[in-house]
Amino acid sequence: MPLEPSVATPAPNDVTPRPQRELSATEIAIWNSPRFQRDFIESYKAETEIEPRLTVVEIERMQQVLELISGDRLDKAVALLEKHGGPAASAVFDFTLGNIAFQREELGRAAEHYAVAVEKMPKFRRAWRNKGLIHAREGAFEEAALALTKVIELGGSDALTYGLLGYAYGNLENEVAAESAYRMAVLLDPETLDWKMGLAKSFFEQERFADAAALCKRLIADEPERSDLWLLQANAFLGLGQPLRAAQNFELVERLGKSTPDSLNMLGDIYVNEELFDLGVDAYLAALELGGEGPPVRALRAAKVLTSRGALTETGALIDGIETLRGAALDDETRKDLLRLRARLAVAQGSGAEEVRVLEELVALDPLDGEALILLGQHAARHDDAERATFYYERAAALEAHEADANVRHAQLLVGQARYDEALRLLRRAQAVEPRENVEQYLKQVERIAANR
Repeated sequence: MPLEPSVATPAPNDVTPRPQRELSATEIAIWNSPRFQRDFIESYKAETEIEPRLTVVEIERMQQVLELISGDRLDKAVALLEKHGGPAASAVFDFTLGNIAFQREELGRAAEHYAVAVEKMPKFRRAWRNKGLIHAREGAFEEAALALTKVIELGGSDALTYGLLGYAYGNLENEVAAESAYRMAVLLDPETLDWKMGLAKSFFEQERFADAAALCKRLIADEPERSDLWLLQANAFLGLGQPLRAAQNFELVERLGKSTPDSLNMLGDIYVNEELFDLGVDAYLAALELGGEGPPVRALRAAKVLTSRGALTETGALIDGIETLRGAALDDETRKDLLRLRARLAVAQGSGAEEVRVLEELVALDPLDGEALILLGQHAARHDDAERATFYYERAAALEAHEADANVRHAQLLVGQARYDEALRLLRRAQAVEPRENVEQYLKQVERIAANR
């Protein structure tokens, strides 16, 4: 937020440089547009109906300043303005200092000069307008909305003012006000795409998905290479419950070479939900290829979903892809998740040797992985290796989070050996730790068997 203006304009050495935030593509397009550049240059000119008064002496000095500015001698112009400025000087001096700072990208200093100008003359429309532009540029959207609204109250009605007011309200999540402002911007400047994009986004944020999709359709007809239009319409289709139409848009963005990891992951989600598993895997792997070195969160989640849906071939392909593309950079937790998935895959495919190999690797990576220990115990029990199964169950039971499950599995092994008393002790312990109805029923069955021996 800009500093509150003091009575006198601060000297250059009194101002601490401010870090500038990174501009969005929308903002860059606005600031670099010929329309904005032309309008800003025009702001040096006085609007006689709403202007501070100048004395004869001040007029002469301002003529000197404007000559220096036109000759690109900005340092001398600043020096002359500061020499003759101050609390008693016209607000035009402060405004002009603000404009020079704005041109030099000294946004904090520019905002301070404009604030002094409007303090001296509250109806100074040009100063309010440029103050609003600065706040919008710096992301101070509440201040931007206040300043730009003041411009409109004072009779300003240009497209840029309305457009930036819509942008500010959109960032403040006041979508109704944003829509109204964008509509005025489009009315005054129907050629600028940014205002129409802003209007479409305001529809989307209001969950008026049909309106957003319809407006995007018209904009796409004029600008078919704009990936942001295709993506916005895709999200509107998702809001309308039309995922396959959204998928078509995401595919078109891919053909344009403008896909992002997020758009590809979204495409993968759509395909998996529609049970087009192979296409989903392709999309997730393409997202991984674009996504740098971060953890493969979405792909890993998708692999779990594929496993639960019985898409075993596709699960294997996705796991292989994750390891190929990110294997060297995986952290221990992600690697454990992958190993668990491989173990489930091996069990589902009936590959006992592979299951054991993966589980043993998992336990070597994390000796306290109770789930893996229990699975190893079950595998040993299925292969009549009771001693080894007992070893794994007892290790798992020593872990608080897995004690109940391990004791139940161990009890089942003991029941199979007709060692009912030992089994009952473990089942009762399991119920004491984590009471469960199905375990209680099993416990009663074993008690009846033991009583009838």
